[in-house]
Amino acid sequence: MKRKIKGQEEIVGFALIIIIVAVILLVILGLSLGGKGKEAVQSYEVGSFIQTTLQYTSDCYNGIEYLPILKLIFECENENSCDDERNTCDVLNSTLREISEKSWKVGEQAPIKGYKIRIVTEEREVLLIKQGNETKSYKSSMQSFSRQGIDYDMSFSVYY
Repeated sequence: MKRKIKGQEEIVGFALIIIIVAVILLVILGLSLGGKGKEAVQSYEVGSFIQTTLQYTSDCYNGIEYLPILKLIFECENENSCDDERNTCDVLNSTLREISEKSWKVGEQAPIKGYKIRIVTEEREVLLIKQGNETKSYKSSMQSFSRQGIDYDMSFSVYY
């Protein structure tokens, strides 16, 4: 009878050790996964935003097509107008503001504190849109493209 009780005590002790080790591993796993989710925005989101924005079709018609943002940038640089006499730079500005306001909710209580969109050539700044506050924590991406010997850079920064 003494031998049977001793065996049961060993099994209970072994089970307690397994449970304690499992709890410690779960705590360590929880802490390691919890630390990675603190960033408000991921790098791929910023780069994807630029790519999709450049392909977004605006409501500016030039007689042939409704211009995507990429072509609207070129038309703005050439100081052209849409068929309805709107300035292409004004359409570019309003369209990019609308897209970014709907895509990135900015505020003191929001995870995103601000953003900045900047389009430049070698000679001048084509467009600058700022919303919210700039902080030391940010993700940024840039897309370069050219047309007719003019190099363009579109940069987008999200502050969190």
